[in-house]
Amino acid sequence: MAEFHSVAPVFVVADIGATIRWYEEQLGFIGNPFPDHEPYVFAIVYRDKIEIMFQRLPGYEKPDLYNLRDGGVWDAYFRIEGVKDLFESVRDEATIVQPLRKQPYGQWEFEVRDPNGYVLVFSEQA
Repeated sequence: MAEFHSVAPVFVVADIGATIRWYEEQLGFIGNPFPDHEPYVFAIVYRDKIEIMFQRLPGYEKPDLYNLRDGGVWDAYFRIEGVKDLFESVRDEATIVQPLRKQPYGQWEFEVRDPNGYVLVFSEQA
């Protein structure tokens, strides 16, 4: 029987270089772009056991779907340890969609919007 080990979201973005810089500065990821010089066409950012992939599509603008559903529309949900520390380390408060809060189902969560419009939720079991 097949055994699954991980999954990595793949986000389409217009500017991979700017995206890598944001993930490094705001969330502590490390970027690995291809090719070795801009304009990059592909990249993986990673932190601990998490990877996010980016594919370049010049001029791409992600539609904003967040307000079309009560509770928002998320693009990636991260289960982590140290969610409070991560929340406190986010430098650009304008990217915070929902502040750190305890949910009725027991998780501590906060939401950020990356520079491309992708909404990321970071969560930890209370």
